[in-house]
Amino acid sequence: MTPVFADIAASALRAFHDSRLGAPTAAEAPHGEAPHVWHWIDVNHRCNRLLWDEEDLARRTSVAAAQIVANKRAIDTYNQQRNDAIERIDELLLARLEGVIVAADAWHNSETAGSIIDRLSILALKILHMDCAAQRAGASAEHRAPCRDRHRRLCVQR
Repeated sequence: MTPVFADIAASALRAFHDSRLGAPTAAEAPHGEAPHVWHWIDVNHRCNRLLWDEEDLARRTSVAAAQIVANKRAIDTYNQQRNDAIERIDELLLARLEGVIVAADAWHNSETAGSIIDRLSILALKILHMDCAAQRAGASAEHRAPCRDRHRRLCVQR
Protein backbone atom coordinates (compact mmCIF):
# COMPACT_ATOMS: atom_id res chain seq x y z
CA MET A 1 0.00 0.00 0.00
CA THR A 2 1.35 3.44 -0.95
CA PRO A 3 1.29 5.96 1.92
CA VAL A 4 -1.23 8.73 1.33
CA PHE A 5 1.48 11.42 1.43
CA ALA A 6 4.32 9.58 -0.37
CA ASP A 7 4.36 12.18 -3.18
CA ILE A 8 5.17 15.02 -0.78
CA ALA A 9 7.98 13.40 1.17
CA ALA A 10 10.60 15.76 2.62
CA SER A 11 13.11 14.75 -0.07
CA ALA A 12 10.62 15.60 -2.84
CA LEU A 13 9.83 18.97 -1.26
CA ARG A 14 13.53 19.77 -0.83
CA ALA A 15 14.30 18.87 -4.46
CA PHE A 16 11.33 20.87 -5.73
CA HIS A 17 12.12 23.99 -3.69
CA ASP A 18 15.77 23.88 -4.75
CA SER A 19 14.85 23.40 -8.42
CA ARG A 20 12.62 26.47 -8.37
CA LEU A 21 15.07 28.87 -6.69
CA GLY A 22 16.45 30.10 -10.00
CA ALA A 23 13.19 29.95 -11.95
CA PRO A 24 11.63 33.18 -13.19
CA THR A 25 9.08 34.64 -10.80
CA ALA A 26 6.11 36.05 -12.62
CA ALA A 27 4.42 38.54 -10.33
CA GLU A 28 0.87 37.77 -11.46
CA ALA A 29 -1.56 36.07 -9.13
CA PRO A 30 -2.33 32.38 -9.65
CA HIS A 31 -5.23 31.73 -11.99
CA GLY A 32 -8.18 29.50 -11.16
CA GLU A 33 -8.46 26.59 -8.81
CA ALA A 34 -5.93 23.84 -9.41
CA PRO A 35 -6.84 20.48 -7.90
CA HIS A 36 -3.25 19.32 -7.48
CA VAL A 37 -1.28 20.05 -4.30
CA TRP A 38 1.99 20.60 -6.21
CA HIS A 39 0.46 23.58 -8.02
CA TRP A 40 -0.17 25.26 -4.67
CA ILE A 41 3.25 24.28 -3.33
CA ASP A 42 4.67 26.03 -6.40
CA VAL A 43 2.47 29.11 -5.85
CA ASN A 44 3.55 29.23 -2.20
CA HIS A 45 7.25 29.00 -3.09
CA ARG A 46 6.88 31.64 -5.84
CA CYS A 47 5.23 34.00 -3.34
CA ASN A 48 8.01 33.41 -0.81
CA ARG A 49 10.63 34.21 -3.45
CA LEU A 50 8.78 37.37 -4.48
CA LEU A 51 8.34 38.37 -0.82
CA TRP A 52 12.06 37.95 -0.18
CA ASP A 53 12.88 40.26 -3.10
CA GLU A 54 10.26 42.88 -2.16
CA GLU A 55 11.39 42.90 1.47
CA ASP A 56 14.96 43.56 0.31
CA LEU A 57 13.70 46.44 -1.82
CA ALA A 58 11.62 47.84 1.05
CA ARG A 59 14.77 48.12 3.20
CA ARG A 60 16.37 50.60 0.82
CA THR A 61 17.06 54.03 2.25
CA SER A 62 18.14 55.84 -0.91
CA VAL A 63 14.79 55.88 -2.73
CA ALA A 64 11.64 57.97 -2.53
CA ALA A 65 9.06 57.04 0.08
CA ALA A 66 6.57 56.27 -2.70
CA GLN A 67 8.79 53.43 -3.89
CA ILE A 68 8.88 51.93 -0.40
CA VAL A 69 5.09 52.26 -0.18
CA ALA A 70 4.80 50.37 -3.48
CA ASN A 71 7.09 47.64 -2.08
CA LYS A 72 4.97 47.40 1.07
CA ARG A 73 1.78 47.05 -0.99
CA ALA A 74 3.40 44.30 -3.07
CA ILE A 75 4.46 42.57 0.17
CA ASP A 76 0.83 42.67 1.36
CA THR A 77 -0.37 41.17 -1.94
CA TYR A 78 2.22 38.38 -1.96
CA ASN A 79 1.54 37.60 1.70
CA GLN A 80 -2.16 37.20 0.94
CA GLN A 81 -1.40 34.94 -2.04
CA ARG A 82 1.04 32.97 0.12
CA ASN A 83 -1.56 32.48 2.86
CA ASP A 84 -4.18 31.49 0.28
CA ALA A 85 -1.77 28.88 -1.11
CA ILE A 86 -1.10 27.50 2.39
CA GLU A 87 -4.86 27.14 2.91
CA ARG A 88 -5.29 25.33 -0.42
CA ILE A 89 -2.40 22.98 0.43
CA ASP A 90 -4.08 22.22 3.75
CA GLU A 91 -7.47 21.63 2.12
CA LEU A 92 -6.04 19.27 -0.49
CA LEU A 93 -3.99 17.32 2.03
CA LEU A 94 -6.88 17.07 4.48
CA ALA A 95 -9.08 15.73 1.68
CA ARG A 96 -6.67 12.79 1.40
CA LEU A 97 -7.48 11.90 4.99
CA GLU A 98 -11.20 11.70 4.41
CA GLY A 99 -12.46 8.52 6.00
CA VAL A 100 -9.36 7.99 8.13
CA ILE A 101 -10.20 7.27 11.74
CA VAL A 102 -7.89 9.16 14.08
CA ALA A 103 -6.43 7.05 16.88
CA ALA A 104 -7.17 8.27 20.39
CA ASP A 105 -3.45 8.66 21.11
CA ALA A 106 -2.60 10.32 17.77
CA TRP A 107 0.07 13.00 17.75
CA HIS A 108 -1.18 16.50 16.88
CA ASN A 109 1.10 19.22 15.52
CA SER A 110 0.62 22.88 16.31
CA GLU A 111 1.18 23.88 12.68
CA THR A 112 -0.73 22.65 9.67
CA ALA A 113 0.97 20.66 6.93
CA GLY A 114 0.67 23.67 4.60
CA SER A 115 2.45 25.86 7.15
CA ILE A 116 5.23 23.30 7.51
CA ILE A 117 5.66 23.18 3.72
CA ASP A 118 5.79 26.99 3.76
CA ARG A 119 8.55 26.88 6.42
CA LEU A 120 10.54 24.46 4.25
CA SER A 121 10.20 26.88 1.32
CA ILE A 122 11.53 29.74 3.44
CA LEU A 123 14.36 27.53 4.70
CA ALA A 124 15.40 26.83 1.09
CA LEU A 125 15.55 30.59 0.49
CA LYS A 126 17.57 31.19 3.66
CA ILE A 127 20.07 28.50 2.64
CA LEU A 128 20.45 30.02 -0.83
CA HIS A 129 20.95 33.57 0.42
CA MET A 130 23.26 32.59 3.28
CA ASP A 131 25.41 30.62 0.84
CA CYS A 132 25.59 33.70 -1.41
CA ALA A 133 26.59 35.87 1.58
CA ALA A 134 29.24 33.34 2.62
CA GLN A 135 30.78 33.43 -0.86
CA ARG A 136 30.38 37.13 -1.70
CA ALA A 137 33.69 38.26 -3.14
CA GLY A 138 33.50 41.82 -1.81
CA ALA A 139 32.75 40.76 1.77
CA SER A 140 35.41 40.53 4.46
CA ALA A 141 36.53 37.23 5.96
CA GLU A 142 34.97 38.40 9.24
CA HIS A 143 31.62 38.65 7.47
CA ARG A 144 31.89 35.45 5.42
CA ALA A 145 32.92 33.14 8.31
CA PRO A 146 29.71 33.54 10.38
CA CYS A 147 27.69 33.28 7.17
CA ARG A 148 29.35 29.92 6.43
CA ASP A 149 28.55 28.77 9.98
CA ARG A 150 24.93 29.87 9.66
CA HIS A 151 24.67 28.21 6.25
CA ARG A 152 25.87 24.93 7.78
CA ARG A 153 23.33 25.24 10.62
CA LEU A 154 20.51 25.93 8.19
CA CYS A 155 21.45 22.85 6.16
CA VAL A 156 21.38 20.74 9.33
CA GLN A 157 17.96 22.15 10.26
CA ARG A 158 16.65 21.14 6.88
